[in-house]
This record gives sequence, structure tokens and C-alpha cells, in this order.
Amino acid sequence: MEEKILYTVTIFSENTVGLLGQVTSVFTRRQLNIETLSVSPSALPGIHKFTITIFTDRDTIVKVVKQIDKRIDVLKAYFNTDDELIHQEIALYKLSTPDFLKMGTVEQLIRKYNAKILEINENCVVLHKTGHHAETQALFEELSKAIGVLQFIRSGRIAITKSKIERLSDMLKEIEHKKNS
Repeated sequence: MEEKILYTVTIFSENTVGLLGQVTSVFTRRQLNIETLSVSPSALPGIHKFTITIFTDRDTIVKVVKQIDKRIDVLKAYFNTDDELIHQEIALYKLSTPDFLKMGTVEQLIRKYNAKILEINENCVVLHKTGHHAETQALFEELSKAIGVLQFIRSGRIAITKSKIERLSDMLKEIEHKKNS
């Protein structure tokens, strides 16, 4: 059996009601758990970009992406491994202000994790950290052990390919070229 690794699936589509449900059902039917999910407008007007991470093997991810690609509202779906992408996630940490100020290593901690203070008031401090999953998790664990974390939230992965332009741009140019030929 093939080793399961983390794949990032990128789906380009029009902004269509119900498409998210259709896409997630492809994973559900194969009993695959989505690790992270992020949806936003892409660099191309009128086109949205889904970014989904999933642990699976290569054969399965190829089948899943082909199945998603067949959806009528999907323009194109791709999958990549981490070495083909530049990716980040965002994490927010809510902490007790009195406990945070009692930590003798506040400045050191902020510098160590390249975190930012978004809000500070008499009740709470909110830290912001952008990075890979391991980095945002490491800060969470250190804060949890040191003073406790009141609230924690992490975004889904956002990612772009290391290639010059998005592959969808190439595909759209090719379709336009065929139309004009």
C-alpha cells in the first residue's frame, strides 16, 4: 500500500451555489477526511479558488481530482505536494492579559515565533501568527503550557504554486486560442 502524504488540491470554479457540497461529497464518498479548506476569489475575475488539504496516496488523489474535474461548474482541478507550493496559514491566539504580562519572556516569545500583537486590553491579548502548520502549532503548545490559551483559531491553508503563473491562466488561453483558430 502506498504511503499517505499531504496533498493540496486546488479547484478553480465559478462562484456557484452548492458547489462546495458537491466537492466535499467526492471526499466523503471515498471516506477521505479534509484537513483544511479555504475558498476565495482568485486572481482571475469571476473565478474562485478552493484550496483543500488531504492525507492520502497518489492513486487516490489522482482519482479524486479527476472526479472533481468532471463537475460542470469546475473549470479545472489540480493537486500538488508541499515542495511545489508556497503555502501559509494564519493563527490567532487569545490570552489573559494579566497572565500574559506575568510571563517574563513575552518579547522573546514574540520574536522567536515572529508573532504580532493584534489587540491588547485589560482582559485579553490577541496574538497573530502566520506560518506553516508546525509553526502555528508550536506557538499554541508553548502558550498552552506557559499560561493557557483562552481561544485559538487557525485558518485553512492558502497556497500558490511556485510556477510563473496559475495553470488555469494557461488553460483559459489555450481554450481562447482554439476558439479563435
